[in-house]
Amino acid sequence: MHRRVFLQAAATAAVLGSLDFPGFALAAGSGPEDELIEAWTGEHGGYPAFDKANPTSIKAALDKGMELNKAEIAEIVGNAETPTFANTIAALEDSGRALDRAGRFFYIFTSTMNDKAMQDLQTEMSPILSAFGDDIVQNARLFARIKAVYDDRATASLSPEQNRLVENYYQNFTRQGAALNDADQARLKDLNQKLASLYTKFSQNVLADEESYTLSIETEADLDGLPESLREAAAAAAAARGMKGAWVFTNTRSSMEPFLTYSTKRALREKAWRMWIMRGDNGTATDNKAVISEILQLRAERALLLGFKSHADWAVENNMAKTPHAAIDLMMKLWDPAVRRAKEEIADMQMIADKEDAGIKIEAWDHRFYSEKVRKSTYDLDQNEVKPYLQLDKVRDGMFWVAGKLYGLRFAELEGLPVYHEDVSVYEVTRDGKRVGLWYFDPYARAGKNSGAWMNEYRTQERFKGDVTPIVSNNANFVKSGAGPVLISWDDATTMFHEFGHALHGLNSNVTYPSVAGTSVKRDFVEFPSQINEHWFPTPELLNQFALHVDTGKPIPADLLAKIQKSLKFNQGFKTVEYLASAIYDMKIHLAATPGGTIDPDAFEKSCMAEIGLPREIVMRHRPTQFGHTFSSDGYSAGYYVYLWADALTADAWELFEERGVWDPATAKAFLDDILSVGNAVAPDEAFREFRGRDVDTEALMRLRGFA
Repeated sequence: MHRRVFLQAAATAAVLGSLDFPGFALAAGSGPEDELIEAWTGEHGGYPAFDKANPTSIKAALDKGMELNKAEIAEIVGNAETPTFANTIAALEDSGRALDRAGRFFYIFTSTMNDKAMQDLQTEMSPILSAFGDDIVQNARLFARIKAVYDDRATASLSPEQNRLVENYYQNFTRQGAALNDADQARLKDLNQKLASLYTKFSQNVLADEESYTLSIETEADLDGLPESLREAAAAAAAARGMKGAWVFTNTRSSMEPFLTYSTKRALREKAWRMWIMRGDNGTATDNKAVISEILQLRAERALLLGFKSHADWAVENNMAKTPHAAIDLMMKLWDPAVRRAKEEIADMQMIADKEDAGIKIEAWDHRFYSEKVRKSTYDLDQNEVKPYLQLDKVRDGMFWVAGKLYGLRFAELEGLPVYHEDVSVYEVTRDGKRVGLWYFDPYARAGKNSGAWMNEYRTQERFKGDVTPIVSNNANFVKSGAGPVLISWDDATTMFHEFGHALHGLNSNVTYPSVAGTSVKRDFVEFPSQINEHWFPTPELLNQFALHVDTGKPIPADLLAKIQKSLKFNQGFKTVEYLASAIYDMKIHLAATPGGTIDPDAFEKSCMAEIGLPREIVMRHRPTQFGHTFSSDGYSAGYYVYLWADALTADAWELFEERGVWDPATAKAFLDDILSVGNAVAPDEAFREFRGRDVDTEALMRLRGFA
């Protein structure tokens, strides 16, 4: 998943998209916040002063950043000259840099170091930042200048990138209510502030349930079936909680999924599964059902204010899909064949359970356990046999190798740069000896860190005010082992390549203006580079070099590699159905929501899943009360479908790589030039057409999933 700092309000992002450049004057009087809002300087192109960041300095930096940005906007709207690209659009690109830098620290700490003090700051500042963004978007004089430049763009002798920048600013402001009357703008501002607070509450509730609910085991016999690496990690987690001699499995995906896959103790699997799927849905102070219902009502009212029938219509209008129904059509095209395949997979599981005389009917908490048995039976492939070859550090090195082979990038670890936690490492990225940017890696789970995996942009590439190189990060939640290398699953390794694909998108950006650089593309295009990067992980060329046994150091055997390659489409029914169930729910509940209506998210889940025929043995990949993609911000709301839309692009593009050779230098160069480097300076459909030579063939997706 890609995350970029939006300071909670998309309105703010539209205005504060400009990034790091040493071109502003600090207000009189300096304080600890200045080191957070000044341009990042020093070796390696400059870097964030994480050693100076704490809740107090971050709050002061945000306050000062807003003060400076107000003055910058006042100067733009007070310009007596006729609005032009230079004195309006370019000036906006150059504004908000101090606040943007402060916002980077704010978001990084609320997602990775979110202790009680940061949570209090998040609760306090989220509505304030939302209101500040609305104040800028609702500045009538500013919007009049933007509109004047937009109306005159055809005769202004703008470059293609400048023209696209003008169109983006105008569209972003109108989508955020710049053209509304005063009364509607006041109501919109109120809605956005309330939503910002609700998003914070939702996220903090999920985090609280992930940290407060754990599965503790005190009898070694109850560990039966679990691989040694998972036992060691659970023992280390227990020791960290003062429970030496016990084993603790945390309520995160990286801990729960392997437990559900390997534990032979069915009662414990059910207990773990229920704990995992009930995050935010336990009837306690951290229950998210009422939060979701209010979010839906407020989003529906906001959409009507902005001239849209629903929040789904508002969200998708700015994506490649254009309409919710186009997105639903693609999802439903895949749904029926995916369900048929999933039912076949479940029947295979039940057959094994019956042969073992287990006397059970497959339930959702059995799915991963018996799926692994089917894998072993069908392909003679045991994931425990594969895992010793997947060392976290080696997988990381394999990512570097792919980036070098395809795009000429080199990664060198740096020492001595400030980081926000000792687990974080920093690498300088170069091409032909020239610095491309910095890459930060934060791989391990800890208290106060969001679950899952994501990519972040700390600083975005630009050439507008000097040659500014990007700084990006990848973040994960692997559980530290007690000793020795951390071993990860095949799926986790694939996720690492996915998130690294986002990082490559940010690192390879090569445009002039920061708000169209890197990953600042339409939501259903941003997942395209990340998803295609997954495809290089299972290649023999990579695995033979980096899939090395943790004990012997020997590469993965040819016969085991052959089994892996043969099994790559295994379990596609389950994977597709659990994802689509969440994506369809996300779209349908936002189409159903009304300003005055109350929707029970759990009841809607039951009715929606019954309507589409979700197999009883599968649940949504993200149940509503922990569905951070759609309820922790506007980012992926009514937009979880974008992974499938991007997958259609990916499947078609990958077929071109396969036709020409997956390591073909010319095809890799074309992907770099046409997709990775252009950001949003080129419309995504045009960028894809330039690379592929035609529009996307969605049938490639069916072939990729094995459903053709």
